[in-house]
Amino acid sequence: MALSSAAASAPTQTPRFAILVAGGSGTRMGADRPKQFLELRGEPVLLHTLRRFSEAALGVQECIVVLPAAQFETWQQLCTLHHIKLPHTVVAGGESRWASVRNGLAHLNAQPAGIIAVHDGVRPLTPLSVIEATYAAAAVHGAAIAAVTPKDSVRGLSKEGSYALDRSRLRLVQTPQCFELGLLRRAYQLPELSTFTDDASVVEDLHSIHIVPGDYRNLKITTPEDLLLAEALLG
Repeated sequence: MALSSAAASAPTQTPRFAILVAGGSGTRMGADRPKQFLELRGEPVLLHTLRRFSEAALGVQECIVVLPAAQFETWQQLCTLHHIKLPHTVVAGGESRWASVRNGLAHLNAQPAGIIAVHDGVRPLTPLSVIEATYAAAAVHGAAIAAVTPKDSVRGLSKEGSYALDRSRLRLVQTPQCFELGLLRRAYQLPELSTFTDDASVVEDLHSIHIVPGDYRNLKITTPEDLLLAEALLG
């Protein structure tokens, strides 16, 4: 199903694309619907996320929303209900996040080059400055991700107990995660591994990962408390 694509990008920059992965079931939310469809300030969480990447200033050429096929009709109904006119393409997800990203990536097979962002569909508050900085860093370094320093003290676990870790050397990984299109294609031609936790982990055997300062407001809606915090931040 396609809700046609795309905002025009700036003519002088490398083409930009975005894959918004929204395959959640909402189990941890204890909700009656997938978390990407929960209302945040009266609109679906996923709409807030899509709106961020549709900002003309970012110059994203095409936004691809990856959803389970069984949720296509629900999203179409929400698009009608909320008068969603933002251009995007809807692609069916797979059995895992890795497979869902691969499906979204396959939609861009005809594109010869560009920078592609992979973003959680339930991260609706990402500042545009973070998105722009991650795209720009990937254009220079090939692979860039947003991340923040832990606020709390961190300890590692061992058989003997636990030990302190230097949190200044640790980062909490967020999205967007941006990559040169050819690099991400090569990474997704490799077999899926259980150690893959995000796209950076898929790519890192092929290329080093540059880190861009993220934002503590860039939260992922996973629990009811996250939704309350997002409501407060938007308010």
